[in-house]
Amino acid sequence: MTLPLSRENLTVAMISRNEEGAIAKVMADIRRATPEAEILLVDSSVDKTAEIAASLGARVIRQIPPRGYNAAMDLALRSASGRVVVTMDCDDTYPADRIPEMARLVLDEGYDLVDASRLQGRPASMPLINYLANYGFALGASAVFGQRLTDLHSGMRAYRKSMIDDLKFDIAGTALPVELLLLPIQRGYRYKVIFIDYRERVGQSKMRPLYSAWWTLRRIVTVRTKG
Repeated sequence: MTLPLSRENLTVAMISRNEEGAIAKVMADIRRATPEAEILLVDSSVDKTAEIAASLGARVIRQIPPRGYNAAMDLALRSASGRVVVTMDCDDTYPADRIPEMARLVLDEGYDLVDASRLQGRPASMPLINYLANYGFALGASAVFGQRLTDLHSGMRAYRKSMIDDLKFDIAGTALPVELLLLPIQRGYRYKVIFIDYRERVGQSKMRPLYSAWWTLRRIVTVRTKG
């Protein structure tokens, strides 16, 4: 039986900090793709992001004072109502029209994790230095984990909620998406990669490249050694 993409079966989860310039468009795109899904936002903004999202039907959890990306994403994943949680960023970089396909791969085809990779090639919206870093880390992780990986840092993934509930992630530091991908792979969960278009972001990036690179390397080593 094909399950409906209702709030009981699908949550689209996002975290935000001062994304009022993009949130209304992102919400509209999600609603077009999955009208009945739960939209969950963990928000640490000082602008109108939370108010806009709530007015458009999102369930908003305020995390004030901000605790950073990792704590916010962990809270979003664990607070979701649906059997599948699809994560996205609030900056309009990811294609909401791929959400149903990703959810169906979990609900209907038995995958536990679907990784929406941005790196089938270099996206026009991604600076060369970022692309080379992402490509290099993915290549290194492929060698360490014995299977081809392409994008350790994608913010768009589909997770089986029961898998998330069974795993504990280290929310210190940054680069949590690396562990959200590698730990399920290390534990033998079923995963699949699809390739997506990655668009220019709305607003300013909050990424700290050197800090993120250090934590990326640390997570690769830590997940591989702790089993």
